[in-house]
Amino acid sequence: MGSGCLIMAYAHVAHDCILGDNVVISNAVNMGGHVDIKDGAIIGGLTAIHQFVKIGRHSFCGGASRVTQDIPPFVRVAGNPVKLYGLNTVGLARRKIPDSVVGSLRKAYQDLFQSDMNLGQALDKIELGGLTSEVEELVEFIRSSKRGVVT
Repeated sequence: MGSGCLIMAYAHVAHDCILGDNVVISNAVNMGGHVDIKDGAIIGGLTAIHQFVKIGRHSFCGGASRVTQDIPPFVRVAGNPVKLYGLNTVGLARRKIPDSVVGSLRKAYQDLFQSDMNLGQALDKIELGGLTSEVEELVEFIRSSKRGVVT
């Protein structure tokens, strides 16, 4: 468990889970074993997280969600089953991420999840451009996912 984490009442952190710095786990979140939650992620109350799921940096998961696939960094998700609801613009603003970086993440998000391209084609297109470290992190997260990512 990293520093600055907030784990609220009745949360269950199973065996071999990894929590980065400044992670917020709300009330009654239940996670299976080997879950990896990166820095600054926020998990809403009553959320169930399947074993071996990875949750990316500065992502936000709404309450009462059922998470069975990896959540990319910098995005908002919610639901049962969980689905994407755009970039976590509020979280990025709170962390003082520059507008230029948010703009590059927005463009990458649109290519990945709102275009007619499949995920592989979108990743190839994004890698052809000049990548910020955050977009590079997003691309690497998706490419390395073993469970698949939320779409």
